[in-house]
Formats: sequence, C-alpha cells, structure tokens
Amino acid sequence: MPALPEVPRSRQTRGQSPAPLRRKQMQPSSSRRPLWRRALNYLLAFAVAVLLVDALVGERGLVATTRARRVSDELESEVQRLRRENGALRDTAHRLNTDPTTIEMKAREELGLIRPGEILVVVRDVKPSR
Repeated sequence: MPALPEVPRSRQTRGQSPAPLRRKQMQPSSSRRPLWRRALNYLLAFAVAVLLVDALVGERGLVATTRARRVSDELESEVQRLRRENGALRDTAHRLNTDPTTIEMKAREELGLIRPGEILVVVRDVKPSR
C-alpha cells in the first residue's frame, strides 16, 4: 500500500481531517466582458425600469387603479343615497295619493291653507331696535 502524502502541520487541526484544497475559479471582470453582453445587460435593466414605471403610473397602473377604485366607491355610496331618497319620495307620493290626512298636512305646511272657522296666527321674529 502506498504511503499518503503528509499534510503540512499548519493545515492540520486536532482530531479533524485536513481541509480540502480548493481551486479558485476565474470569473471575468466587468471590463473583460464582451461589449454586446454589457449592452444587453443595460438594455434589460432599462426595459425593467420602463415596465416598472408603467406599472405604477401608466394608463392601467397602480395609481390609476387606486383612483378608479376610490371614484367607484364614491359613486356607489351616491347611488345608495339616491336609492334611499327615491324610496322615501315614492312612499310620500303613495301616501299623497291614498291618505287624506297626509294631503291635508302638506296643504297646511306648504300652501298655508286653513279649514273654515280656524284662525291663522303668524308669529314673526322682530329685530330689536337700536
């Protein structure tokens, strides 16, 4: 059996096997890369930046979507308010067509009408004289 080569003591530690020797891998520096490769990297970075800006502020970007969602919520609340108001007006119209008491109340409030024999008393605020 052949003898194993002796590992220098600086590499040995007590009870542990010696660390394997590693080869350094050569990586090309950026100055040694071909011009077309650097140009391609810059082009890709520019394309990503343009797409990112478009996604944020474009026609269908995040800002426009947020604004449209806010406007949609405001319009939805306005529609709900108008539906409630429409329902109340529909109820008032139905009562005005069918209930004589409601008709009399509206005539007294809006037209100032009174029944025969009633006395109308008008109270006005008087401004104090100086």
